[in-house]
Parts: sequence; C-alpha cells; structure tokens
Amino acid sequence: MPPYGQVLIGPPGSGKSTFCLGMSQFLNAIGRHSSIINLDPANDRLPYDAALDIRDIITLEEIMDDKNLQLGPNGGLMYCMEVFEKSIDFFIDKIRDLTKLSRDGDSAYILFDCPGQTELYTSTEIFTRILQRLVKELDFRLVVISLVDSINITIPSQWISSLLLTLRSMLQLDLPQINVVSKIDLLKQYVDSDKLDKIERKKRNDIDEGEGGLPFKLEYYTEVQDLERLIPYMRSENNQLHHAYFNEKYEKLTQAIASLIGDFGLLQFSVLAIEDKESMVSLLKEIDRANGYCYGSNEIGGDSVWTDVVRESPMGWGDVDIQERWLDRDRDEVSGDGAANDGK
Repeated sequence: MPPYGQVLIGPPGSGKSTFCLGMSQFLNAIGRHSSIINLDPANDRLPYDAALDIRDIITLEEIMDDKNLQLGPNGGLMYCMEVFEKSIDFFIDKIRDLTKLSRDGDSAYILFDCPGQTELYTSTEIFTRILQRLVKELDFRLVVISLVDSINITIPSQWISSLLLTLRSMLQLDLPQINVVSKIDLLKQYVDSDKLDKIERKKRNDIDEGEGGLPFKLEYYTEVQDLERLIPYMRSENNQLHHAYFNEKYEKLTQAIASLIGDFGLLQFSVLAIEDKESMVSLLKEIDRANGYCYGSNEIGGDSVWTDVVRESPMGWGDVDIQERWLDRDRDEVSGDGAANDGK
C-alpha cells in the first residue's frame, strides 16, 4: 500500500511544528500510526521527536558560519535546500525504510515539517522537485497544508499579501493543497486588542479610525470573495504609514492583486485551533479526502472506524457557523472540550 503524507508549509510563526505535534498526537489517538520528518535546517528546537531530521545532514548554522560562502539566513537556507536536493537519494532511502516500519499492515503516514521561507514555495522549484521525487520514487500520496496565522485577518494588507503567497504556492507545488487559518482560537483576542489600540490612538491623536475589529464576518475571509471590499479599510492603515501619493499607487496595486486572486478563484480556507477536537476532526476529514487516505485499503489498520466516518460525511463537520463559534461566543465556552483538557 502506498504511503500517505501531509506537507506543512507557511510563514515563520504560523504554527507548522506545533501542528505536526498536535496532528501526530491526534492521529495516534484514533489508531493511525504516524511519523514526523523535519525538513527545516534552521529549526533546532523541535517540540516533537523527529523520525528523520534534515539537520543530521546539513544545518543553517554551519552554512552561515562558513566564511567562504558568506551567506545570511535567507541565502543560507536556500543553499541548504540546494545541497539537500543533491544528496536526497540517501534521505529517500531512509524514508523508504521508515515507511516499511508501519505496523499492522497499515499504510505509512508521514508529516513533513518544512521551512518557513516562502521563497521555497513561490520563487524557486527546489522544493517542488524534492516533493516530486518523493511522489515518483516512493509513490507518496501527499497533500500540502498551507498555514496562515489568524492575526493576518485583522490587517487587510497582510491578509491580501498572505492570499497572494498562498495562491502562488498552490500553482508552484502542483499538489492537492488545503489552506488553513491557524490559531483561530486567538482571533477574538487579536480583534479585541485591535479595538483597544484604535481607541487609544484616537485619544492621543484625535483621529477616528473606526471601531476596530473585523469589518466583515469570518466567512468572508475564509471563502475569499469580493476582496475589493477590503480596499476602503486599508486606507486608514496606509495613512499612518505613507505619503498620499504613495497611498494612491499602493491602493491601485492592491486592487490589481485582489482582482488577480479573485480571477483564479482557487482559494478557500479552513480554520484550526490545534487544541480543539472538533476543529481537528473537521480538518482531518478534508485532508483524508484530499490525499485519498479515506479511499485506500486501510480497514486492517487501527482507524477503520474513522475512515468509515469520513466516507459517510462528505461535507465535513456539519454546518458550523465559524463566526459564532470563534468570535461571537465566549472563548471558554468554545474551547471547553479542547484536546488540551484531555491531557494531550
């Protein structure tokens, strides 16, 4: 049976390593054995035990310390991935051995924790070629999980920038991709903080920036529709930073980017709180359909009940109003049954 996997990408701080730890714990809890492979040569503080680690081959520190190369963090990481690609045969053999260790005849399941440098997924084909080798030589059934921190929703310019990067990675990597707004349980905290900041600035500068918070419901952001409606809300943000002439040019550029994203019509986001069981269940159902795991022959494994559930409920975790669940209700009420309370 072919191995299955999730490829975690996203900017630094979006929660990739935390996701790998939480997802691995969740998979083990439902009877699906999983392993984590670290592909980030800069990550020296892993919250999980990696089955394989790129840092055993090359690290960012040793490249930056090489006086002959004279590379900084960004150039050093790109160099690391180039070296890794050239020596990937050894790593593929290790992964092949790892997939053979899957127990009870079940398909191997691997989580790939990837670097946070967005250039790897948007501006170069290095990472695309690495993933293609995994698919070709090991018959991996992969799905890309692209994480975006929920704080970006509160800042219109950052949200549109995140959408552009996410779209670019979808086109570049050429694999099934699920886009996820991570740390959704912190969004209410971010929104409330934004409201207080605007009140304080109004007191100091006598400038009314509005009430703060999100101008639209959360579904507007996750469904990625009519981005042009965000443009007016960027003006107060821009007025604090730039000259009027620059603002006009900046607004036209943003309108063009918003139109481009809308023309593709590819983006949609799920939401995730890693410690919330319902959130994890809903996302894993999407993942299993995207990489085909729920349609494979895994009934002899430990999670046959789970695969039956996924097959019988194609629409995911019911009709949940995410606005009500994550913003309009009290946080304690929302997360009362989270995985953290189960000792995970």
